[in-house]
Amino acid sequence: MSLIPALFCYFLLAVQLQYDTGRHRDYTAARPCPADKTVQEWERCVRTVSFTVDEVQLKGEWGHRFTATVSGAPFWNGKLSFGDPGPLLEQLNSGDRVTGTVWRGDVMALAEGNVRQSTAEEPRDEAPISAGIGTYAGLVAALGLWFGAALLTGRRRLYEPHTWRGLGRPLLIAMALLCAAVAVPAALLGIPWWVVPAVAVPLSAFTAWQFDRYRRHQSTATTAGVA
Repeated sequence: MSLIPALFCYFLLAVQLQYDTGRHRDYTAARPCPADKTVQEWERCVRTVSFTVDEVQLKGEWGHRFTATVSGAPFWNGKLSFGDPGPLLEQLNSGDRVTGTVWRGDVMALAEGNVRQSTAEEPRDEAPISAGIGTYAGLVAALGLWFGAALLTGRRRLYEPHTWRGLGRPLLIAMALLCAAVAVPAALLGIPWWVVPAVAVPLSAFTAWQFDRYRRHQSTATTAGVA
């Protein structure tokens, strides 16, 4: 059971996180395309093009789907996805003219006047959030190994406090809250992603130690009371 969260942790921290941070770094460093450069479908530079809005779909509740279908550019025409309806998408109507920001063959954002909205394709600096999820997956894997070691030893003194209800569930909840408490402020404040595991792991280890001490004390007190 520990293998699955361990693999998920590896994928997030070693693969997905590196890809996302590299893509965001390249996007923020990209320069505007020269005006005299021939328009290509895939470009490393950032290009501004004009689109005509063909259709807008706004669907909230459980079927979160916010899209705009645009056309009129040499390339990149089609349906664009957004994470929410505002500030621009909910104001658009069929036939409106908008300005699109294009990078590496994808539309990064649409703008009308001073109102701009990012599409789902625009790279975002969300590395601390991914690091928080990956850290939590790693902690879940470590917790599973800890429980497995306690079970395999077969020692009553070691195993009794290590039950799902007594220790596992509270630790899973506590670790999730700790990872979120570190990752969310880090994302909002622009703190490097590696700070998240550097802070969350020691805090989680200390919390696990305190929980374990408390459960062992309870188990010992109960045994003494029965005797």
